[in-house]
Amino acid sequence: MEILETLSKELNIDIERLKRTVALIDEGNTIPFIARYRKEVTGSMDDTLLRDLDERLNYLRNLQKRREEVFEHISSLGKMTDEIAAALQNASILAEIEDIYRPYKAHRRTRASVAREKGLEPLAAEIFEQRDKYDISIEEQAEKYIDAEKEILSADDAISGALDIIAEDISDNAEYRKEIRALSFEYGRLRSVGAKKEDSVYSMYYDYCEAIGRVPDHRVLAINRGENEEFLRVSVDIDEDIILNFLFAQAIKNNSSPAFKYVSRAIVDSYERLIAPSVEREIRSDMFDKASEGAIKLFGENLKNLLMQSPLKGKTVLGFDPGYRTGCKLAVVDPTGRVLDCAVIYPTKPQERIAESEKTVGALIKKWGVDVVAIGNGTASKESEIFIANLLKKGFTETKYIMVSEAGASVYSASKLGAEEFPDFDVTQRSAVSIARRLQDPLAELVKIDPKSIGVGQYQHDMKPARLDGALSGVVEDCVNSVGVDVNTASYSLLSYIAGINITIAKNIVKYREENGAFKSRAEIKKVQRLGEKAYEQCAGFLRVSGSDEILDNTGVHPESYAAAQKLLTKLGHKGKDLSSGISGIKDEIENYGVSKLCEEIDVGEPTLRDIASELEKPGRDVRDSLPLPELRDDVMDLSDLVPGMIMHGTVRNVIDFGAFVDIGVHQDGLVHVSALSNRFVKHPSEVVSVGDIVTVKVLAVDVAKKRISLSMKDVEKS
Repeated sequence: MEILETLSKELNIDIERLKRTVALIDEGNTIPFIARYRKEVTGSMDDTLLRDLDERLNYLRNLQKRREEVFEHISSLGKMTDEIAAALQNASILAEIEDIYRPYKAHRRTRASVAREKGLEPLAAEIFEQRDKYDISIEEQAEKYIDAEKEILSADDAISGALDIIAEDISDNAEYRKEIRALSFEYGRLRSVGAKKEDSVYSMYYDYCEAIGRVPDHRVLAINRGENEEFLRVSVDIDEDIILNFLFAQAIKNNSSPAFKYVSRAIVDSYERLIAPSVEREIRSDMFDKASEGAIKLFGENLKNLLMQSPLKGKTVLGFDPGYRTGCKLAVVDPTGRVLDCAVIYPTKPQERIAESEKTVGALIKKWGVDVVAIGNGTASKESEIFIANLLKKGFTETKYIMVSEAGASVYSASKLGAEEFPDFDVTQRSAVSIARRLQDPLAELVKIDPKSIGVGQYQHDMKPARLDGALSGVVEDCVNSVGVDVNTASYSLLSYIAGINITIAKNIVKYREENGAFKSRAEIKKVQRLGEKAYEQCAGFLRVSGSDEILDNTGVHPESYAAAQKLLTKLGHKGKDLSSGISGIKDEIENYGVSKLCEEIDVGEPTLRDIASELEKPGRDVRDSLPLPELRDDVMDLSDLVPGMIMHGTVRNVIDFGAFVDIGVHQDGLVHVSALSNRFVKHPSEVVSVGDIVTVKVLAVDVAKKRISLSMKDVEKS
């Protein structure tokens, strides 16, 4: 119950709705299914909020589990007190629980543990008591512990060992550590200096210092990478007096005690030798984790916007994978993604067989009615673009071209999936197909590629792999399920992201399709091996069967709501009509009939009623159709053609913490710095732009030698 109360406060969700939603998660329902088909239960929480809830729920449950483990262990040692129990109960993060546990867990062999083995704990207790006056001096007491066999050869040796024990006890104090962390975050500074004299991309951090609380996430990640690559030495600097004053105030009980000088020595040693290095590691780790979470969130937003770009439907596309020595590979793909033809041409160096290449490409365009040439933006792409632009002027004015990001195409081409799809193609031929298909349907093609290879993140290869993979998989899953897939055409890689379907079931769906022909209805999906009732419940609403006699099979209406949908059609007088082209105005009809009355009569909640209406209005609709189409081109521009002040259209390719990179068609993305995104103050670029946006920009500056373009969106309108 405490976990639910915490979640309720953090996420601002009422406790009863939270209970019902958590119950759905615990019952094994997937996030997409809950978000789409259990809106009455959740109050229409979207998939993003549900994933945040699921993630935080798991964290708090793991925190509680660790709390109980530590409680049991300390209790088993006979050292549990009311104070420790209360501290454990009040701990809100894992680090606080580990601080409490620190004194009680098995330590590696330390100076303090050695001193304890030598029997110096009573002397440490005497010193730390800090009495006004001792019966005999501390030094005389220490002489009693001299023992050659224990390697205590003098009073100084005994005192040093006792101080090691005091230093470790101070270091292990959970309250001290909590406050020292807070002070270090408040007053500390992150400092980096160059570890090498050579110039590098990290040069700006060769003499850098900034307050910890003010360091932007992208700088944290850049500095970490520079340190890992041994270009930087990094430290957390803080005025020692700030921490020592705190420790003295806590640990010194009597300034006039003969033990004062020894306890003071132990305090300084505790901080410098034990606490400071440990807290620095924790702060650096916390900074990295926070920066990583920000980067992962941004990566997820970019990935979602990339995957959800509008597909170029109904077009025959010529995929063009540029190259030099091995030639340029071509693949003609029909509007359904089927490969019609392949070829290899050599229009680039060293062969430059221009006329022959023009003849080949021209023949392919005429034979297959190619609408668009999709050119990969990798090696030799500039020469390839010039070649295609010149060719299209020679009688192919109806055909356009577009530059397509190759990011990840080579990964797919060399993958097991690529080999399975096109066993007779070499890797470059597969790349040409992938380039064409990712223009036709970015989502269906890009799900075949590891998201980390798609190129819309920042420092993604520095992230914790499991955390990054989990977050990105959730993004892909949400995108795929929000669009839905045709069960008769989808690849198993696409099907595997549908709620309730794993890779094994996805392959079984494809196998069933190959052995039995196209699915005739949603109900037939139940015949797939290993796809049980629970999996069917989760996946059915996201799978489309376009050729089914039941029109609802090609919509987002879940089979559990078919009866309600049929009742709705009857109530509104549409029963028995041809619904293939949709029911225009059905939402107005529902309002006129009465929403509450209809909900009661067909036994559904209002969110479900409205979702059914949306699907009946446009059966088979694609949520991406309302997004802007990719910009097609018919002529080529060069970096040298740009001049400051020029106004251009471009496509946002990547959004990062300090700005956005925009493709303006010159083979080099320009940077719109966050300060140039808008006339108003912009805290983060994602407030203004998203990957895939078509924007209008002004050229500020061009450095041809360094291939840098500075752009601005100030005083120009978003297209």
